[in-house]
Amino acid sequence: MSLEQKIMTELKAAMLAKDEKALRSLRAIKAAILLAKTSEGAPTSRGELKEDDELKLLQKLVKQRKDSLEIYQQQNRTDLAQKEQEEIEIIEKFLPRQLSADELKTEVSAIITEVGATSPADMGKVMGAATKKLAGKADGKTISALVRELLSKG
Repeated sequence: MSLEQKIMTELKAAMLAKDEKALRSLRAIKAAILLAKTSEGAPTSRGELKEDDELKLLQKLVKQRKDSLEIYQQQNRTDLAQKEQEEIEIIEKFLPRQLSADELKTEVSAIITEVGATSPADMGKVMGAATKKLAGKADGKTISALVRELLSKG
């Protein structure tokens, strides 16, 4: 079942349940999918998004909301921050399970060993491999901070 089909099924259920939080989030995902499918140079085949494109789309939506959440928290706008947090939780249901801090550290350490990185100058090589291998399983900002920390120790 494609992401779009899952979203439509969830959207119908949320409408029947009159779940405003879910409706708001699911409509945002649906709009992003439609926009991605119809945009100029869209990476689609016969009007369907590939699984990795769906994953990138969802990650982008979560990142946007996390950025907004951070701004709202800095400005003490708890009402808006709460809405962003609710949307993040619903969108993340459609993403693969995120790695824990320990699992991420283990994976990144293995990648560093794999590419033979020894200093912070090798960060580009490590990040290239890490972002491919850990796509959808961890946030890019978190991966980058961990790679920087591990390479500066070694």
